[in-house]
Amino acid sequence: MAQITWGAPGAKEYETGVDRCVLYLPSATGVYDTGYAWNGVVSVTESPSGAEPNKQYADNGVYLNILSTEEIAATIEAYTFPKEFAVCDGTATPAPGLYVGQQLRTPFALCYRTRIGNDIKGSAAGYKLHMLYSALAKPTQKAYKTINNSPEASTFSWELSTTPVEVGSSLTPSALLTVVSTEVAPGKLATLESALYGGSGSTAPKLPTPAEIITMLKAA
Repeated sequence: MAQITWGAPGAKEYETGVDRCVLYLPSATGVYDTGYAWNGVVSVTESPSGAEPNKQYADNGVYLNILSTEEIAATIEAYTFPKEFAVCDGTATPAPGLYVGQQLRTPFALCYRTRIGNDIKGSAAGYKLHMLYSALAKPTQKAYKTINNSPEASTFSWELSTTPVEVGSSLTPSALLTVVSTEVAPGKLATLESALYGGSGSTAPKLPTPAEIITMLKAA
């Protein structure tokens, strides 16, 4: 086994940025078969919680240590949002241009990309695809400010909760999948992105299930 080294060229990696955000709405059968571009995304913050230790005592000592269920929440901040997101934000449109709030909120899914950088290629070393399933948007405040001599565009923000979905027979249900471009064969990555963003012709963008993604990336 080779000796450990630190600071080798190309090994100083970091992550930055967020782009290519896609909103997916479910069909009547719960399949995320319709995707919409989400422009103007400023940030996506993933907030895991749970996995807290709960010690059990016996024989005058710690008998075992059980972890609580882990969950994933998120916050998305953006300058704008696709009109199709209205139903996810509890807004109905009974007539063109009329929006009624405080309605039922439709669950949705997201896909967004973050960059991987290093000391040689900068922020073009690779990227990660993050896929967030079964999310619900929580109502959040919206602040509108007067225009002054230092005007700023208003941003919108939503807190998201998720429900884990089935991943595979040998894996615990999860609401978040991450694909690292530098660790996936280019052909498999292209197949996945063709599904996520839509292929040539009339192929609509869709979000495959976790099981479908696993099969896609494990294929020969």
